[in-house]
Amino acid sequence: MNFFEKFQTLIILFSVGIGLLLGQFTFFKTHAEAVILPFLVFMLYGLFLTIPLKNLKDAFKNIKFLSASTIINFIWTPVFAWGLGAVFLSDHPALWIGFIMLMVTPCTDWYLVFTSIAKGNVPLATSILPINLILQVLLLPIYLFIFAGTIESVSLSTIIESIIFVLLLPFTLAHLTRFLLRKKQVLLKEHLIPFFSSAQIGFLSLAITAMFASQGSYLMSNLAVIYVLIIPVLLYFLFNFIISKLIGKLLKFSYEDTVSLNLTVIARNSPVALAIAVTAFPDQPLIALALVIGPLIELPVLAAVSQVLLQTRKKF
Repeated sequence: MNFFEKFQTLIILFSVGIGLLLGQFTFFKTHAEAVILPFLVFMLYGLFLTIPLKNLKDAFKNIKFLSASTIINFIWTPVFAWGLGAVFLSDHPALWIGFIMLMVTPCTDWYLVFTSIAKGNVPLATSILPINLILQVLLLPIYLFIFAGTIESVSLSTIIESIIFVLLLPFTLAHLTRFLLRKKQVLLKEHLIPFFSSAQIGFLSLAITAMFASQGSYLMSNLAVIYVLIIPVLLYFLFNFIISKLIGKLLKFSYEDTVSLNLTVIARNSPVALAIAVTAFPDQPLIALALVIGPLIELPVLAAVSQVLLQTRKKF
């Protein structure tokens, strides 16, 4: 775990504070919104660059794990997230949409760190990343149209346009970079990928700073509603942890494979969802705020879960 991964929660909190401070100055408040999307696109380019699709076939070597992970992440979780929102967030539709967007995008990066801490099967967890990445890119517009559409009117064309610009563009550029540098593996693997792997949190932090600088006054006046997010977020983590443990036991997974399943169905990919929220819902900053607050709750939970899993290791 490098410095940025270890202190990611503090870095995000610091970015929020700096953004609120800069938002007090007219110049930053006026111009900050223009740089949010570029920072997020750079971050996603780096994310996609670090996940090679050539290893996609590795995920199919363990069909039981792939099936369990895919069913929980892409069938059970969207319905469960919508249901939790219906119970706890029906009076706050923007937070409800943000909550759904957070929960339907499985993590494609830092959950590997916690898998390693809990002594899980890191190669298996890594093999599932391309599948999670591709499915969330393909299914996110569908989830938004179906689930967010039940909350308020959502334009499918706007969602598709956002997906193309924010996800497909950096996705294509990242894999085009891999193709063009296929004969320069030293440059790619020893310089470019390590740089963007470390810089992702930097670009995300700059985007969060810019978002709070541009919308700070509005967000500050609505911060109280964030408290209503805590219960559904914690319930999501608790129920999915229990479900993944039960399924791991039912399918007779080893401890290492069970850990990998636990963490891939708990950890979420808020940066991807945040990029879509900024472009698809520019007039509703509370949606984006929900996606910023999510990791502040999630990261301590992942750290706690990894320690709980370690304590159960002897039982296996």
